[in-house]
Amino acid sequence: MTTKKSVQTALIHSDYQAPPGFAAFPNAIHHASTVLFKDVAAMRSGNWKDKNAYTYGLHGTPTTFTLEARLADIEGGNFCLLAPSGLAAIAMADFALLKSGDDVLLPENVYYPNSELGRWLSQDFGISTRYYDPLVGAGIAELIQPNTKLIWTEAPGSVTMEVPDLPAICAAAHARGVLVALDNTWSAGLALRGFDLGVDIVMQALTKYQSGGSDVLMGALITRDRALHERLALAHMRLGMGVGADDAYLVLRGLPTMKLRFDAHDAGARKVAGWLKDRREIATVLHPAFEDCPGHAIWQRDFTGAGGLFSVLFDASYTEEQTDRFVDALKLFKIGYSWGGANSLVMPYRMPAMRKGWRQAGQLVRFNVGLEAPQDLIADIEQAFAAMSM
Repeated sequence: MTTKKSVQTALIHSDYQAPPGFAAFPNAIHHASTVLFKDVAAMRSGNWKDKNAYTYGLHGTPTTFTLEARLADIEGGNFCLLAPSGLAAIAMADFALLKSGDDVLLPENVYYPNSELGRWLSQDFGISTRYYDPLVGAGIAELIQPNTKLIWTEAPGSVTMEVPDLPAICAAAHARGVLVALDNTWSAGLALRGFDLGVDIVMQALTKYQSGGSDVLMGALITRDRALHERLALAHMRLGMGVGADDAYLVLRGLPTMKLRFDAHDAGARKVAGWLKDRREIATVLHPAFEDCPGHAIWQRDFTGAGGLFSVLFDASYTEEQTDRFVDALKLFKIGYSWGGANSLVMPYRMPAMRKGWRQAGQLVRFNVGLEAPQDLIADIEQAFAAMSM
């Protein structure tokens, strides 16, 4: 017997079922807070830790599970967790692995919000945070204390570009039972294989090359070890680190072209950096593919590419006022944080205020070379040099 539905009920409940077998290249976008179970037994047997079951939208849908699987493949990992931003992913790792009385080591050139998070952990949570020379290599063994639980690395530093010796740091850490996390955002997992060098956790800011559109905030933690993944997953659940299906779709849409875009950024950046190297206004080009960048030999050994991000140190004769005038005079390079999108960016940094013990002379300016023609970007920089000297 079929009961006729009222109009209001018919607006909510329908007997229609779409026919199976539809296929298309784009991934489907599954929006969900509530996830439906076919029966009580299915509900009671579901486990949010199990990626083969759906329990609640916060813990994942087919859209987010697909993105996690692809990101794990790119990095050579087995498990992946998404977070609302790169910094959220960093915080998730810290809160999963550290407790009051523990110690964490961060490189002096670490992503500045990660450094700020470290200060907060030290101030309010009783977790000691210490900073080390990013080029310390095997010497990090001397800094490891009995309560050291985690060492963060960044390859290279996203402002000053030093390239750490990851195998040496990992060997020293693992000899003492300490985990190593890598911020691998600079290479997008394409030019550096962190797990193959001994890293335990890879963090990615998917805001960058993965989306490629300068319009998404997202982060990820990727691991190979199941037990470690489950520790991170507990923090993911407890902190409510969900991401929206639409944003996950935008990152999925960007992945097929990511390697092509990354290589184009890399080629353009090397042309612009090479031109800058011969300019009298520039004292040093901090680009890992260039010999005078700290850690260049390690970059040659461990990396297969470079992407679009590098920095320069202006000749010490130029004041901050002059380099600010240079930045303001740029037309194609827009002033903004981040990188990995089609548009070129520039950002001046006050290094003595950012980094204790900074001794390099000259104003530091970071460039993100986008997908514009390199000769046009060079012409833009050249006219800005002229404006700087007026």
